[in-house]
Amino acid sequence: MAITAALVKELRDSTGAGMMDAKKALTETDGDMDAAVDWLRTKGLSKAAKKSGRTAAEGLVAVNVTGGKGVAVEVNAETDFVAKNAEFQEMVTGIARAATDVDNVEALLEADMGGKTVADAVTDKIATIGENMSVRRMAAVAGDTVVAYIHNAVADGMGKIGVLVATNGGGDDFARQVAMHIAAANPAALDEASLDADLVEKERQIQVDIARESGKPEQVIEKMIEGRMKKFMAENTLLGQAFVVNPDLTVEAAAKEAGAEITAFVRLEVGEGIEKEQEDFAAEVAKAAQG
Repeated sequence: MAITAALVKELRDSTGAGMMDAKKALTETDGDMDAAVDWLRTKGLSKAAKKSGRTAAEGLVAVNVTGGKGVAVEVNAETDFVAKNAEFQEMVTGIARAATDVDNVEALLEADMGGKTVADAVTDKIATIGENMSVRRMAAVAGDTVVAYIHNAVADGMGKIGVLVATNGGGDDFARQVAMHIAAANPAALDEASLDADLVEKERQIQVDIARESGKPEQVIEKMIEGRMKKFMAENTLLGQAFVVNPDLTVEAAAKEAGAEITAFVRLEVGEGIEKEQEDFAAEVAKAAQG
């Protein structure tokens, strides 16, 4: 029987399964809708899909360094409790290893992980653990020296904040100090040239408005804006920030002293930018009482 788009949509609407899972179910059952529903249930896919609308803002960041390349991945779940689950942690470790050979999340989801794709491994874990999960982000750096750092690690190579630093020269110890600095200071970019142009322009406009409110002469206003933008650049670029190990030096100056060139960095923090639903306890109980 031909598997039409209409059939796939009907199955998706009735089960909440993903498009590819619905298509596979219909293919395996020769287009029999009832059998396809049962097929999805036996695979745990229908159950997993029904959870896909729930916010997954907890989870873990895992890092993996192989030779001159380091990768960091963020895998989300709904609760911090699951992030401490050994099964979840084992899966996240496997995903970080699989990320070594790919360049983006889309490719990572199709990568092999123990005989199944990463996407299928996540779907299976959703079905067994009972929470929505997702592979949200990945990033990579490469260089002569690549060092990884996990802030407040909950297991080997994973925690809430993961950092990768690539350097030429300087050695592992200095690179690790820089990674710890990045975890704490959260720079927006490596240097001024790397800062997002829209972010810089937005800040400049804010400083223009503030300066003009002062009512001071135009030439004074220009100097005020110039000074405040210089401070903004220093506070938001890694190379311009005061080095946490020695605040008398910028990171750039510390790198020169160490004979190192910092070429790239990555900082991933669990849940960054995800809007979490806020619900007070009384509302939660009331909802549960209503079924």
